[in-house]
Amino acid sequence: QVQLVESGGELVQPGGSLRLSCAASGIIFSMYDMGWYRQAPGKQRELVATITRGGSTIYADSAKGRFTISRDVAKNTVYLQMNSLKPEDTAVYYCNAVWRINSNKYNYWGQGTQVTVSS
Repeated sequence: QVQLVESGGELVQPGGSLRLSCAASGIIFSMYDMGWYRQAPGKQRELVATITRGGSTIYADSAKGRFTISRDVAKNTVYLQMNSLKPEDTAVYYCNAVWRINSNKYNYWGQGTQVTVSS
């Protein structure tokens, strides 16, 4: 059974930092591209950052320069370090795992962790 379990979300003041973690089980972690997405109330889910199994990263413009995605294959965990947080970063943050092989796509989501940026 595949599980992606996010943690680290909490209430933080503007300008603060958080590190989100996503622990994966039930998958061959090293084969998957991993990502963080977020969904604010009343808005669609949007990409925050992704990291391929080879370590290449992509960031949304809103995350560039403030957020860093990384992965620890030994721990089957992907992280999102978030600095200089803004109120507009408030959202539920979801972990995503994707593996594309031939014509098949294996796509999994976590349950999400709430990040609230407010004074």
